Formats: sequence, structure tokens, C-alpha cells
Amino acid sequence: MEYTVVDGEDRGDLVLYALSTCRWCNLTKELLQSLNVKFRYIYADLLQPDELDQILIEVERFNPAGSFPTLVINGKDVIIGYKEKEIRKVLG
Repeated sequence: MEYTVVDGEDRGDLVLYALSTCRWCNLTKELLQSLNVKFRYIYADLLQPDELDQILIEVERFNPAGSFPTLVINGKDVIIGYKEKEIRKVLG
């Protein structure tokens, strides 16, 4: 699976699981870019079926509802949905 990496300040391992058609996912991605942090993201809806299954398992490990966007910080902290204040508090 190939993640897209967005360069910026390294504040740990930030992974955004998103859908390409999701407004909230795009707002989360734009917020991360505006904060100038390095992160990687993947659009689950653009994956092949076998890759999609893998990503859904991974997302559900952090977010049992399997909803998007899901932002995983350093493999342990999770922000589910577009929560600007929470993201700014953690990364701003």
C-alpha cells in the first residue's frame, strides 16, 4: 500500500486515513497542511479490494466504528472526525 507523504515539520508519525470524496477528510488534510506538519495519508476508497480490507482492519484497530477521517498519532493516540480544536491542541 502506498501512502502519500506531505512534507512539513516532524512531530511524530501522523497517519490520516481518509476518503477522497469526504469533505471532512479533505478539511482535516488541509488543516494538517496549514499546520505545516509532516504526515502521510491514504484514501481508502481508491484502494484495490484486498488493500481496502487491510486498511479497514487497521483503521478499526484505532477506531472501531471504521469511520473517516481517522488521524492516528504515533500509533497510539487517535482523533476521529474533523476536530479542528483537538488537532490544533495536539499539533499546533
